[in-house]
Amino acid sequence: MPARIKNALIWVFGALGGILWGYDTGVISGAMLFIKNDIALTPLLEGLVVSGLLVGAMLGAGLSGRLSDSWGRRRLILAASGVFILGTLGASFAFGPASLIAFRCVIGIGVGIASVVVPLYLTELAPKQLRGGLTSLMQLLVTVGIFVAYVTDYLLADAEAWRWMIGLGVVPAAILALGILTQPESPRWLVGKGRTDEARTVLTRLRGDAGAAGEELAEIERAERTERERSEPLTVRRLLSPRLRPVFVVGMLLVLFQNFVGINTIIYYAPTLLTDIGFGSNGAILANVGIGLLNMLMTLPAMRLIDRKGRKPLLLFGALGMCAAMVLLAVTNLSGLGYGALLSVLTLGGIALYIASFAISWGPVQWVMLPELFPMRIRAAAVSLCVLFNWLFNMIVALVFPSLLHAWGAGINFLFFAGTTLLAFLFVQRLLPETKGRSLEEIEQDLLRGRPARPEAEGSVPVSSGSASH
Repeated sequence: MPARIKNALIWVFGALGGILWGYDTGVISGAMLFIKNDIALTPLLEGLVVSGLLVGAMLGAGLSGRLSDSWGRRRLILAASGVFILGTLGASFAFGPASLIAFRCVIGIGVGIASVVVPLYLTELAPKQLRGGLTSLMQLLVTVGIFVAYVTDYLLADAEAWRWMIGLGVVPAAILALGILTQPESPRWLVGKGRTDEARTVLTRLRGDAGAAGEELAEIERAERTERERSEPLTVRRLLSPRLRPVFVVGMLLVLFQNFVGINTIIYYAPTLLTDIGFGSNGAILANVGIGLLNMLMTLPAMRLIDRKGRKPLLLFGALGMCAAMVLLAVTNLSGLGYGALLSVLTLGGIALYIASFAISWGPVQWVMLPELFPMRIRAAAVSLCVLFNWLFNMIVALVFPSLLHAWGAGINFLFFAGTTLLAFLFVQRLLPETKGRSLEEIEQDLLRGRPARPEAEGSVPVSSGSASH
């Protein structure tokens, strides 16, 4: 098989990992409309069904770093596929809230592992010239998975077949499990384990050129030696030291705002919000398909703009757009408009503006910036910690939103998120450094000296976001 096809297959199976992550995250929004007909759920239990996945994702993300180093990337992806299959089958056959929440948590473990190890595996196997767009590409694949979930929800809505909505997640999980068996182990992991000859064989097979494989192997060995010499164990005390505290605070605020600007309320609960203003179940799920399509399509320009316009301009633009959308939704909801065409149009317009603003900015930019912010010595551990907190913040929003929606109504909640998006704008404007066009070493030096990193002079070549992967 030609090297080009072998490399393409790596991306195909990596894409399945991202799509599976997005599918299991998004499918619950439509399924929840019909789960409540079969299983009695209070607002708190409804939040637990959604956030159960996120609790599991925290656990999976927390375990995946150590497990991927001991088991290997390929074996851990295979294990994650098995976890996906077990959790999906269990959730689709659940007959009570406890079992549904428990198996959603099991699915979440697979999601958490996939969110860490799939991008890592792809980065370490992909040819150097293809690494740059990896991080934002993974975000695109997640949005594809969410869109597929919304379409599935719509197609099965007439039958109210929520068990099939969830259960069909077995299909990509099984394909991923079978496919990953045909793929090689990461050469970077093999070098780290002292299995250099195996790494050379893998690279030669993938690249189709023994000379190029030898050069790449030498580069991997040099990077491995440097990282081993410079890496230091990450402790909370070190992260909170005067030298590293500013960097850590910026990274944590980035993941905090990405979740507390309200995106999860739209991804998980849009059909619920729409049925509350008079949409039928089918109409709400069809509108949700449109939301998923917009989310996917607006991620595409972000992949082009992130290295052209910079990270901060996208985040600032996105925060303003999301703030305007939340104000529109709040005013529409609190104005006392009766059910009708005007209320429907304004609500859908607000949601569309919000999704478009998020997808072109905060959705992909966080995943590109996090590795760029931290010094090399603690980069992997610090990013893993931030991803862990990302799932925690995601879980908190998903857990409490149904109860807040029940207690206060949608309008007050939209006003709250309008406030958090405004705070996100101020955070980006005043605290977040621009990392476009700067080497990781330059960013590190400026951040540790307490100076905001600024882009290079006009005409400099932007740094590939993939360079932060190691």
